[in-house]
Amino acid sequence: MLKSRSSALVSLALVFLSGSLIGALSYRLYSLSTAVQPASRTGNLPPREDPETIRKRIVSDMQQRLLLDEKQVVQLNGIYDETRRQFDELHKKANSETRALWDDQTNRIRAILRPDQLAKYEELRKQREEERKKRKRMDQNGPPLLPPGR
Repeated sequence: MLKSRSSALVSLALVFLSGSLIGALSYRLYSLSTAVQPASRTGNLPPREDPETIRKRIVSDMQQRLLLDEKQVVQLNGIYDETRRQFDELHKKANSETRALWDDQTNRIRAILRPDQLAKYEELRKQREEERKKRKRMDQNGPPLLPPGR
């Protein structure tokens, strides 16, 4: 009786430990294959459509669903043209204001630096600008392909 009871406990312990081990390994494999990454970095997103193509699709969809007549389509296109012009103006204004802030910041930093620090600061700025351009190129071209097994 004692032997059967101890063998049952050992068997139960082995089943429990093997289940724990398999569960841990399964979780590890699952978490590796489903690691959270931004979709734009993983290449899962389709390339962006041209804004003009999107606009044509929207106008066509509205024309069909709302049964717009030709006059309304012309008016709708005029509304889209005016809105695009306003957005472009807003972006230009925001970009120029942002650039002015950056320039002011840079000038204020230069004003507090000694001549020996100023040369290093300009070198640092140049390096950061190159890194920013590199990131921008990567964002435009998509992420580099990962080697197999990653």
